[in-house]
Amino acid sequence: MDLNGRIQPGSVKVGTKQTTKMVEQGKATMVYVAQDADSRLVSRIVQLCRQHNVEVTFVDTMRSLGKACGIDVGTAAAAVVEE
Repeated sequence: MDLNGRIQPGSVKVGTKQTTKMVEQGKATMVYVAQDADSRLVSRIVQLCRQHNVEVTFVDTMRSLGKACGIDVGTAAAAVVEE
């Protein structure tokens, strides 16, 4: 995220499926997870991040994570990827 609380466009994949895919492929450099997300959705992502040594940062809400990613809806997870 930059100083305005936004993740740089084009460098992020949004959603649990895309985040999982990026971690599994070794493309994720950092993962953001919303603390209010369903633990069944994000627990696998957190576990994968530990296995692949990817840093996980927790944010307060799905809504704030979605806003930081530049979308109008909330998201449970987002991955910053190598360009």
